[in-house]
Amino acid sequence: MSKQQENNNNIKGREINAPWEKAFDRILTPFEEFVHRETTSGLLLMAMAVLALIFANTALAGFYQDLVKTPVSISFGEWRLEKTVHHWVNDGLMALFFFIVGLELKREILVGELAAPRQAVLPIVAAIGGMVVPVLIYLAFNGGSDGMRGWGIPMATDIAFAIGALVLLAHRVPKALITFLVALAIVDDLGAVLVIALFYTEQLVWQALLAALVILGVLVVCNLAGIRALLPYFILGALLWFAMLKSGVHATLAGVLTAFTIPARPKYDPARFSTHVRELMSRFDASYRRDASILTNDELRAVVQTLGNGVHKVETPLQRLEHGLHMPVAFVVIPIFAFINAGIPLSLAGLGETLAHPVTLGVMLGLVLGKFLGITGACWLALRLGFGQLPAGTRFSQVAGVSLLAGIGFTMAIFIAELGFAEQPEYLVMAKTGILFASLLAGVSGYIWLRYVAKD
Repeated sequence: MSKQQENNNNIKGREINAPWEKAFDRILTPFEEFVHRETTSGLLLMAMAVLALIFANTALAGFYQDLVKTPVSISFGEWRLEKTVHHWVNDGLMALFFFIVGLELKREILVGELAAPRQAVLPIVAAIGGMVVPVLIYLAFNGGSDGMRGWGIPMATDIAFAIGALVLLAHRVPKALITFLVALAIVDDLGAVLVIALFYTEQLVWQALLAALVILGVLVVCNLAGIRALLPYFILGALLWFAMLKSGVHATLAGVLTAFTIPARPKYDPARFSTHVRELMSRFDASYRRDASILTNDELRAVVQTLGNGVHKVETPLQRLEHGLHMPVAFVVIPIFAFINAGIPLSLAGLGETLAHPVTLGVMLGLVLGKFLGITGACWLALRLGFGQLPAGTRFSQVAGVSLLAGIGFTMAIFIAELGFAEQPEYLVMAKTGILFASLLAGVSGYIWLRYVAKD
């Protein structure tokens, strides 16, 4: 046995094995990590929605309503900002959700499914069809009435729930179908963001809007100047949020705008990083053989610290933020949003009347039937005209199944409903009821379709 092999065996013999360290050996692609987290988030989201419904329809209803309406304030000296828990969640915490949406949009446009025109055509066309047809169906029931303001509700697809349902069939559907749904849902999110910005904006306060534009300009300058430290972006992003809160434009859009200014280029070139890591690992092995304890080996600790710094600098700030924030947003922000917003009182005696209401029907049929007809019809037309192509290894019948899953509207749909019917609580209850029933129907029907109708 050579001296080098003997040293390697000695190193292996001194390894400290812990169950959680096995995760170090697993290498997930960004897409696999994204899908895994969205799937788990969807299950947690469902649990929190059910919990909210239990609270709102039992003896805990009073406690639940008091919690939602509890005022919370931030003050510095004479300055004071006070809102209810409901508003802090919808206007504040959800800005982080929109920040993640913006990061995902930017990544998809730069290097993802939306980067290659040939691949991007079909999900973009599908998303447009899946937004337009639901709106038309909703307006068919509510055009010219007080409920017309909710027209944007059935446009939205909940990416966490939809992917969670599709991943349950991962062994029956090609991976490219999941990728198609992700791209479609991200374009759908962009459409929802634009609708919120253009049509669900309150009366504008031009001084605050001008301040927001100045701050956004500073963020763009930071990007162009090559600033990769994240702290300036967070400080400016918080100021942008506050300016938009005062401007009348919904404050959560500050999250999307800030995300689009986050740098997408690394500080270190990958080739340079590779060379540097090899040199550092040579120093690591030499130092490790002299003293295996990182507590007493200063050189070993210094090498590890340098490696950590290099890993951060070879990643783009966009990647680092998307990776770091996705989990708290998926497992904290969105479940809290679901709990605060999904608690609607359901009366079995009046359920038939509720389901027959034009707002409820417009939302339900818009999400389930509208998404199915809009996405499937748009894809069929695009393929017939020679635009785009089906995802690799998929059939059109599978795309039709995905169009049913896209009718799961939960998070963004409820968010738009809160904006549209903020001053009409009775319509808000109708809209949320429609969203819940439509999401359940779309999820079950999409699952059955892909399992039995479109199976290989």
